[in-house]
Amino acid sequence: MSSKDLLRRLSFLAFALVIVVIALGAYTRLSHAGLGCPDWPGCYGFLTVPSSVDQLTLAQARFPDAPVESSKGWLEMIHRYAAGCALLLVFSMLAVAKRAQAEAGQIPLGHVLAICLVMSLQAAFGMWTVTLKLWPQIVSMHLLFGVITLSLLYWLWLRQVLLPSEFSTSWPAFIGIALVALILLSQIALGGWLAANYSSLACPDFPTCQGQWWPKADFKQGFDFGQQSIGPNYLGGLMSGEGRIAIHLMHRIGALVCAVAIISVAVYMFKRRRMLALRLIILVCLQCLLGVANVVLHVPVLVAVFHNLLAASLLASMVETLYVVWSASKRRGESYVFHFRSQYH
Repeated sequence: MSSKDLLRRLSFLAFALVIVVIALGAYTRLSHAGLGCPDWPGCYGFLTVPSSVDQLTLAQARFPDAPVESSKGWLEMIHRYAAGCALLLVFSMLAVAKRAQAEAGQIPLGHVLAICLVMSLQAAFGMWTVTLKLWPQIVSMHLLFGVITLSLLYWLWLRQVLLPSEFSTSWPAFIGIALVALILLSQIALGGWLAANYSSLACPDFPTCQGQWWPKADFKQGFDFGQQSIGPNYLGGLMSGEGRIAIHLMHRIGALVCAVAIISVAVYMFKRRRMLALRLIILVCLQCLLGVANVVLHVPVLVAVFHNLLAASLLASMVETLYVVWSASKRRGESYVFHFRSQYH
């Protein structure tokens, strides 16, 4: 197997593993196991969750304010093991990319380096999530860097498996779709802020919120990112009810704006890439339904995990759309240059 083929396979494997890591992270957070191990990278100073009498005694002596809960500890450690494997895989891709560039050239080595950098930052935010006791600002950034890593890995894989698109498009279309992708990324970040502040149940009904179309909400507190100083523990959240309502309302509004924008992109793509357009429509509809189900059913863990997974899948589909339109715009731009040269030279 050539280094180029190996890189292609590794990039897809890393993409799939990061999806697993995102799902495990969501399940860990929703199971209130984010501090199942109060230290990092081990668990109560051990490589695994302490289980023997001696280990439990030592763990309790090390962390007297954090009694051992084995089930939560294992959730946290499995998430860390998977994240560690993903990080090692990404750095192995860097070695393969260097070898492939030496063999064949035209290998996106800079792209792989960017993934390594973002993945390293993601690992750092994972550490700070624990050491800063689920500080919402850090938890939100941890999720955001996770989905950025996912997007970069998927784009890398697409660069190696998709041929340039030949349909007619333009750079303004690419810029418009890039803005929609940015809106989706912002909505995912807003969802992370909502989850980090435990605001999912601030509005326990739908389509109203606490029986009102617009209940009293404190947007200044909800989105004052410097207001919450580093404290002892944020498990369960420390923000007031009105601040959480503000976050929840904005997430609903953002979902509506995001859905309209993505469906508009799907309409534009329908005659060009029908299956991709249908995938966008199906995913955005399912995502909205899962969001409503989260509210009505009071955030069951599995529904909330699938809500996170669908958000990642929707972002990957938007990245693919962006790549397809980018490659078509680039190809068309090259054809214009060729036509200009052939006409005047």
